[in-house]
Amino acid sequence: MSMRELRRPHRLSPGDAVAVVAPAGPVPAEPLEAGLAQLQEWGLRVVVGKHVRERHPRLDYLAGADADRAADLQQAWCDPEVRAVLCARGGYGSTRILDHLDWDRMSAAGPKVLAGSSDITALHQAFATQLGLVTVFGPMPATGAFTDDPPAREHLRRTLFEPEAVTIVTRSGADALVPGRARGVTYGGNLSLVACALGAPDAPTPPERGIALLEDVTEDPYRLDRYLTQLLRAGWFDRAGGIALGSWTGCGPLEEVRAVMSDRLGALGIPIVWELGFGHCDAQRTIPLGVAAELDTDARRLSILQPALL
Repeated sequence: MSMRELRRPHRLSPGDAVAVVAPAGPVPAEPLEAGLAQLQEWGLRVVVGKHVRERHPRLDYLAGADADRAADLQQAWCDPEVRAVLCARGGYGSTRILDHLDWDRMSAAGPKVLAGSSDITALHQAFATQLGLVTVFGPMPATGAFTDDPPAREHLRRTLFEPEAVTIVTRSGADALVPGRARGVTYGGNLSLVACALGAPDAPTPPERGIALLEDVTEDPYRLDRYLTQLLRAGWFDRAGGIALGSWTGCGPLEEVRAVMSDRLGALGIPIVWELGFGHCDAQRTIPLGVAAELDTDARRLSILQPALL
């Protein structure tokens, strides 16, 4: 499915209502309560999905039944009072709820913010194709990246409230794998989830000359090779203008991961920056998906050319 030009939702302001939902894995109680308290400290009114604290009756890696997780997300999205929907955590399960959502009803609800990362990549892709929306790839309220990492939490807060203040994404250790500069629309997310979506009827077609963002966690180098090879053979990189690589925590020695990336992606002949600081890492950067950006390997940074939110 082709991605049309995406709409940017409105930024948040103190007093706005936001909903926290659990479309993927089960949500631990203590981090959830800590995350909810932090959102309230930001001046937000927080609505918690009915099934957020539940667990699937048979599959303990899911937060409640598929239909219930989908119902929470849809109800939150269609609530006219809610300005943003924040996913509590990742894990696994977002792909399972896509066919339970009424996209026509959600489209009629108008644009609002969707935020999350990791497994939430499945929702980012679906919201781009089904709703035509820019979304926010960043830390989630019921995870340590939000509750125990002030720089990561602050970068998300500024993205949601002051998006023009966080338009440069870089970190110490960022490096050029392939030199060059590219401008295009950001897309992608978690590597294994992007690969998982291939072949689905609602899988997005990457934007022409777009900037592909990829990261992952606890995937051995040979598995990363498998995902990249699958994407290469499917033509997923054919339209890419550049590639921004995030973190690879728990994926084995970083020099091995880097070697896989160079081997699989280097021949594409497009600019590639290594370790830009988004994904499963300390001080995680929040990045909007679906906005114009410039990747500059000399400066070792990704510049967001328009604020994520209006």
